[in-house]
Order: sequence, then structure tokens, then C-alpha cells
Amino acid sequence: MDNGTTSVRRRQLARHTVWNLIGLCAPMLIALVAIPLLIRGLGNERFGLLSLIWMVVGYFSIFDLGLGRALTRTVAEKLEHAPAEVPAAFWTAMMMMLGLGAAAGALVYAASPWLVEDVLTIDPPLQPESLRSFRSVALALPLLVTVTGLIGALEACRKFPLINLIRMPMGAYTFAGPLLVLPFRQDLLAVVWVLLAGRIVEWLLYFAACLRYVPGVRSAWAFDRQGAPRLLSFGGWMTVSNIVQPLMVHIDRFLIGAIRAVSDVAFYATSAEIVVKLLIFPRAWVSVLFPAFAAEYRSDPAGTGGLMAQSVRLLLALMFPATLILVAFAPEGLALWLGPEYGLRSAPVMRWLAAGILLHSLAFVPASFLQGIGRPDLTAKLHAVELPIYLALAGLLIHGFGIEGAAATWLLRAAAEFGATAWLAGARARGCGREFCRIGAAAALCLAALALVTVPDSLWMKLAVVFLLLLGFSACFWFLVFTESDRRVIQKRLPFRPGPKPDRPEAGPADRSLLK
Repeated sequence: MDNGTTSVRRRQLARHTVWNLIGLCAPMLIALVAIPLLIRGLGNERFGLLSLIWMVVGYFSIFDLGLGRALTRTVAEKLEHAPAEVPAAFWTAMMMMLGLGAAAGALVYAASPWLVEDVLTIDPPLQPESLRSFRSVALALPLLVTVTGLIGALEACRKFPLINLIRMPMGAYTFAGPLLVLPFRQDLLAVVWVLLAGRIVEWLLYFAACLRYVPGVRSAWAFDRQGAPRLLSFGGWMTVSNIVQPLMVHIDRFLIGAIRAVSDVAFYATSAEIVVKLLIFPRAWVSVLFPAFAAEYRSDPAGTGGLMAQSVRLLLALMFPATLILVAFAPEGLALWLGPEYGLRSAPVMRWLAAGILLHSLAFVPASFLQGIGRPDLTAKLHAVELPIYLALAGLLIHGFGIEGAAATWLLRAAAEFGATAWLAGARARGCGREFCRIGAAAALCLAALALVTVPDSLWMKLAVVFLLLLGFSACFWFLVFTESDRRVIQKRLPFRPGPKPDRPEAGPADRSLLK
């Protein structure tokens, strides 16, 4: 690969990550305002049904069987090595996703009476309205499923600004659109129709963008029978991870309700919902890294491994300060927001979970690397092995220690997942094994700092300890963890330039800069 092209792409990564962060965060701000208004306008029961419909739309996106991610990898790789094959890959994946979406829609349409009448407890006057709403969603599922493929193709072409320029208004419309209906009608079906109209507009915008920016798709149409099994194989392994990972993230709440008491779920879920928001940044980052891994590994495996290791180092440096502050002031923050009882009972849970999220976020990068280089089977098998062990350990610790046991299990699972994915990725990225050992040592020191900050009781003492730990953390990372190229990247973006730093032997391919 041409060095000039590589340098340009490295400079694009941070900019694209910022675009992803804006695209993910902006709709959340609208949601904070819109959700209370929707609850008041629709009532608790209709809003609860709307939430279930949102969940159905999101969950049934797995019916793409991972083809959206498979398309990202395939198009990114072919753009580098066989551009003429891009149209066939695009249309093959889109046709298969359309068929899978139609199957998902037929399933939801047929199951809607059972859901409305037998599974969900819905007042009889609302049942006809609810049934029509679920069936309306079922009819739109073919388009909803194929959106993931359209976004995947645009990600492969590195069109992240365009993706997020569409994502931001359409994400905001998901929450603000229903508010337009409330002055005229307060029924769920009208709200669903407005939401689906927005999704259709979103699909048209992404489709038009693909016709414009994905090379060859406007002029060439083909179904690649030989490539279809490869797409399905990759997507099938991705589907295993897409099903198992969210299950491990959320099933602890059901276990708490079954083993302890449903009332304990509130104290656990409150902390979990806050802490999981820390994952917005690593998710935004890896969606940018994934097509880079897919495109560059074949021609530059050492450089791609260096990009992975550098990404983990910088991610740890960015995630730790936020995690430290969250752990330090969890009791005070929860007590101020929700009352003293939450400050007492939920704060220990938040501290365990925050430490787990720190390690879990680091695992995103090596897992994305493995999937990007065409080995999603490794992450899928790892998640399949994790699940029964996690369930058994969670049941044991919840029974013995309650909600704190559930949170501690989450931390242990995150540590094991990061260690396993780092080992698997390091074995396939030349020269990164030593780098991951050093990163692991740095992560262990970060966990020790998180434990230390929980000791002081006084607010002023906590502030002093947090300040000292952040100073020590900054010095340790600058001198001992970062490579010279890391320091150059950071110095270029600081408002001041630190003085000369002692040289440290570089770590082989890991000194490939993210923003070289």
C-alpha cells in the first residue's frame, strides 16, 4: 500500500470517530426532552408499547445474519484489491438481506396476535390498536433490515461524515417525530406510522448515498453465487456474537430478579444504565477501525497490528479518567440524583461495573481486529464459551453476595474477555504480543487506582486523591506506556507542547500512528 495513502487514512480515523460520537450522542439529547413529553401524551401503557416496538425493531435487525458487517469487510477489502468486484458484493448482500428481512417481517406479522393477546398484558380496548401497530412494523422490516447493509457499504467507503449527517436528524426524529402527532391524535398506530415514515426516508437517503459513493453499484448489477456462501459464513459467525454479547450484558438483571428479588433489579439497573453509556466512545471508534483493519491487513499486517495496539493504548488513556471520576463520586452522585438509598445500595454496584466497562471497552478493539481480518469465528466461539461460565458464576455470586455479586461477575467476565481477545489478536498481529503485555500491566495499575479511590470517605479527601491519581496516571502513561509516535500524536493536539521526553525503544509495528 502506498505510504501517502496510509498517512491520509490514519489522519482520517480520529475525525471519523468524532463524527460517530456526534451522530450517536445528538439523538440522546433529544430523547432526554422528548421521552417525558411522550409519556405524558401517550400515557404509560401506550408508551410502554412504543418502547417494545422500538426494541422489536432493534432486535430484529439481527435478521440480517451479520451481513451488514460482512458487507463492510468485503467492500473495504475489494476496494483495495479488486474494485471491479464491489458491485456484485453489494447487490448480493442486499438481495440476501432483503429476503431475510421479508422472513423476519412474516414471522413478526404471524406472531403479532399471540404477542398482543397472550404474551403481553394489554388492556382489551388497546389490543386492536396494538395489533395493527405490530403488523405495520412487520411490513416495514425488509427495509429496516437492509439499512444495516447500506450503512455498512458506506462505512467501507469511509463516508462517516455523510452517515452521521443522515443519522443525526433521523435519530432525533425517532423521538421528536411522535411529538408531532400528539396534538392531533394520541393513539399508538399513528405514532408508529410517523416513525416508519421516517425510517423509509432514512432508507432512501442511505440508498441514494450508496448509489453515489459506492463504486459501480449504479451501473452494474450482479448476484455473486460463489460469494454468497462466504458472506453468509462471515455473517453467521457475527450473528453468534451479536446474539450472545447483548444477552450477557442484560441477563444479569433477570438473574437478580429470579435469585434475589425484583426490587433489587432497580438498584442494579440504575447503575448499569449509567455506566454502559461509557461504551459510546469505544463503539464509535471501532466502527471506524473495522474497515481499516479489513482493507489494510492483507497488504500490511504489521502496520495493521500496530494500529490495533496503538488504538488500545489510546482508548485506555481516554477511558480511565472518566471511569476514575465515576467510581470516586458514585455515592454522592447517586444520592443527589435519586436519593440516599440509591447512594448507599447502588454505588458499590456502579463501582464494580465501571471497572468492568473499562476492561470491556478495551476488548472492543482486538475483537474488531479479529473480525476485520476475516476471523469472526474466533470471537463467536469465545462468546459461546463465555456464556455458560458467566451464567454459572453469576448465579453463584448473586446467591451469595446479591447485586454486588452480579457486578463483580461482570468485572471478572470483562477481564477474561479482554485477556482472551488480546491473546487471539496478538497471535495474528506480528510484534503485538509484548505490547499487549504492557497494556495489560497498565490496565492492572488502573484497576488498583480505582480500588484506591474508594477508600476515602471525605469529599475533599476524594478530590485530593483523584487529582493525585490523575497526575500519576498522566506521567506513567506519558513516559512508560505511550510510544514516541503516540506522544507525537497527542502533542499535535495539545494547546501547549510538553518539553523533550527521554527516548524509549519503539515497540516494532505498534509505533504506527493513528494520525500519522
